[in-house]
Amino acid sequence: MADNAGPPRTRRAVLASAAAGAGAAAVSGPAAMAQAPAGGKTFVLVAGAWHGGWCWRRVSDRLERKGHKVFSPTFTGVGERSHLLDAKTNLATHVADIVKWEDLNDIVLIGHSYAGVVISVVAEQMQGRIASIVFLDAFFPENGESLADAAPPPARDAILGAKQRGATTIPPRSAAASNVNEKDRAWVDAMCTPHPIDTLIDKVTLTGARERIAKRSYIRARGYPQPVFDKAYDKLEASAGWRVYEMPCGHDAMVDMPDRLVEILIDAVT
Repeated sequence: MADNAGPPRTRRAVLASAAAGAGAAAVSGPAAMAQAPAGGKTFVLVAGAWHGGWCWRRVSDRLERKGHKVFSPTFTGVGERSHLLDAKTNLATHVADIVKWEDLNDIVLIGHSYAGVVISVVAEQMQGRIASIVFLDAFFPENGESLADAAPPPARDAILGAKQRGATTIPPRSAAASNVNEKDRAWVDAMCTPHPIDTLIDKVTLTGARERIAKRSYIRARGYPQPVFDKAYDKLEASAGWRVYEMPCGHDAMVDMPDRLVEILIDAVT
């Protein structure tokens, strides 16, 4: 099931690459980076809980080879930005991590898992700048819900219980639990970091902005049993204006099947 582009990089290599990228951004400036090549799209790939921009590398490489511009920001408090975690890190922080790319327009916004909550709120603030929105095996919250509200009872109880005990983060779940292909499990486990707990309990305010985006899609990774995502898929399959797709892989579809995911993403925006 794995669809790999060479061996995964180590955490040190990922951080070095991020530092190099930051230096390039300082030279060229945000405005210079924001435009996709002629005929290409601008993709913003948003990772789920515990993950960072590193998890999108295989997808990013493929999209860029096809002439698209790709951004894969890492949330405050995780991955190479874990040192920025503090008591104020919450859902609004993660929304701002995406919205701050103010020079981006006509974007394709993709959110994986937890990031389905984030991009639902981002749509409220950036609706006019989003050409297409894609939920990848993601939470699809209703107005007034948090991720914890939408999660299965065992996960919800674990999140709320940890908060009551004074925890500020939730430790990563194993790659095996997400049914990541066996070859990549050790890499994914090594790269994941604890996730800020308040981002999972903050409730969202939604007015239907995501439903007003012209192109809307939901992708379900069927190799990962999760009734919450099945419910979202079934709801959107029956809703006008939504495209739905299925993939025969684990939850981290961008790791397991990058070629197929790229095919679906391009189809979703055409």
